[in-house]
Amino acid sequence: MKPYRLAFLGLALFSLASCSKDLVYFPNSTQDELHQAVERGIDGIITYVNKTDGSLFYASGFSDRVLKVEAQPQDLFKIASISKLYIAAATAKLVAADSLALHMTLDELIPEVKGRIANASKITLAMLLRHRSGIPDYIFESGFKSDTKDSYLEVASLIFDKAAEFEPGKDYAYSNTNYLLIGEILDRSLGYSHHEYIQKEILDFLDLKNTYHLYHQADTNQVMHGYLLGWEPDLKSQDHVLPGGSMVASAEDVGLFIRAMIDGSLFTNKEQAIYGSIYEYGHTGWIPGYTSIARYHPEIDAVIVQFVNTSGKEIFWLELERTYNRIVQSVEHELQYY
Repeated sequence: MKPYRLAFLGLALFSLASCSKDLVYFPNSTQDELHQAVERGIDGIITYVNKTDGSLFYASGFSDRVLKVEAQPQDLFKIASISKLYIAAATAKLVAADSLALHMTLDELIPEVKGRIANASKITLAMLLRHRSGIPDYIFESGFKSDTKDSYLEVASLIFDKAAEFEPGKDYAYSNTNYLLIGEILDRSLGYSHHEYIQKEILDFLDLKNTYHLYHQADTNQVMHGYLLGWEPDLKSQDHVLPGGSMVASAEDVGLFIRAMIDGSLFTNKEQAIYGSIYEYGHTGWIPGYTSIARYHPEIDAVIVQFVNTSGKEIFWLELERTYNRIVQSVEHELQYY
């Protein structure tokens, strides 16, 4: 049977099993919630809770299901699109420094795309950041490979001459192409890699020593293995290098980064205002074998990060969101009563 059919079958069984258990049992502790998630078919799960008065760490299941290596709260993880938060933060800093302007248009910033990307003269940097450009997402193009080593513009060329999904600024549609192009814009503005800028101005500034730009830069022995439902091979060795999906980090580092964006540790007042106008203080991530959720919850003043080293399609994502929401409820209960 083909891998995608196996994955679909696994997703269906996973969903049915989880729904039936949700009806009869609701654990009363966060650690129990993680154990229950593993019993429902997740390989390994890590949860980190950042509060103003301390942090909480949880893990269950396996980092390596073949060798039965248990998941640890400090394990590194491919955070996929959570990486976009770091790019948005870097852009806010550069805008505040007048190195870039939110009103600048795509064809001004990358002249090569003029006439190749629809509405390039109308799409602003702000629209790219907010996913309001109408540019199609390159990941849905037949020629795209998730572990490509092509340049940013070579990958962007997959959507050249494609029709826009909507007029710029008139709607919202999440597109990885937006942040691919922002990566190119940052590199041109800086005159060097935006990875270096993020390292110096964000990671080093916050003393985040367990965050890396690319998989091969990290201690790969500490990176969780990644698994796709219905597909046996381990996906850990794939290196995703494109902007907005390339970073590796610990759950704690992600939580500390988000907290720093919120409490003013990272931004000046001007930078904070710019960031607040262009992006959110949380994100989800998905690449083959790795799924993640990181969000700030103002009602309990907590950042909660969830890493799962199992991935699937849409049905599976619903289960991950359900697991995350149950964990949030457990954390809220524990913070309130213990």
